[in-house]
Amino acid sequence: MNQVAQLKSNAMNSAIEGWFREHPAMAMRGIDEATWLALCNSVYPGASSESILMAVDYCQARGLDVMLKPVHLVPMSVKTGRKDGSGKDIYANRDVAMPGIGLYRIQASRAGDYAGAEEPEFGPEVTKTFRHEYSGKVTEKTITYPAWCKYTVAKLIGDRIVKFSAKEFWLENYATQSRYSELPNAMWEKRPYGQLAKCAEAQALRRAWPDIGQEPTAEEMQGKGFDDLRDITPPKEDASRKVSESKQLPVYPQEKFDAKISSWVDQIDSGSRTADDVIATLSSRYQLTGEQLSTLKSTGAPA
Repeated sequence: MNQVAQLKSNAMNSAIEGWFREHPAMAMRGIDEATWLALCNSVYPGASSESILMAVDYCQARGLDVMLKPVHLVPMSVKTGRKDGSGKDIYANRDVAMPGIGLYRIQASRAGDYAGAEEPEFGPEVTKTFRHEYSGKVTEKTITYPAWCKYTVAKLIGDRIVKFSAKEFWLENYATQSRYSELPNAMWEKRPYGQLAKCAEAQALRRAWPDIGQEPTAEEMQGKGFDDLRDITPPKEDASRKVSESKQLPVYPQEKFDAKISSWVDQIDSGSRTADDVIATLSSRYQLTGEQLSTLKSTGAPA
């Protein structure tokens, strides 16, 4: 029996050594094959290897367990620093690592002085019709949402419990379907209360524990963009390009995306398809913009 166990151990060690030899980037981070497959298929499905490694580095630098997904990969359009022929900024789609509201909760709990939170308080309901016009076609959606949300957390300071509150307004926080539309994206349309509560909670936690950091959470930035965020990825040499510009897939038309998003949301809600299924199907024939990817991924995100 001991001999069999020793043979299994030797085979396992050999497999691990072979994996690390073939994947030096994983070896540097101590990621074995099983962990990597879980990261690719369960934790960050659909993300590129470079983006997943960025999330791993982020978590290792802050002493976090990446398998708990404390940081999210949010697709965004960022400035490349280049201009087009008309002098307008050229944008590129990039995954940006951002903390989730769960990370803020973890950090507050680890501080040792977190004393709980009150039930979120919401303002009066507002019903508004949002309008988007593209190529002569007008799309309207009527949404009912809370005017604001107030979130209060409690912190033990000495022998006193001190409360910190944040009040966030829906119109100042909601994410749109694209940078050119005022229509709310799928998640903010379906969960107007839940999404706003997360934004207010993040602000309250930042006020109570400033050392948490001041960067916005993924929940606050999902479907939005950073106008001042610049892509500093070094450009690849022409020889390394696998396809020419003429062979690249066309960008999925925004007006077509806006027309079909409701149908995709229904399919995802019914369980017949996942957000990753929709993304994979579309990506086989088109390039998806950062806003489109963000909308689809937020649709498939858990509540």
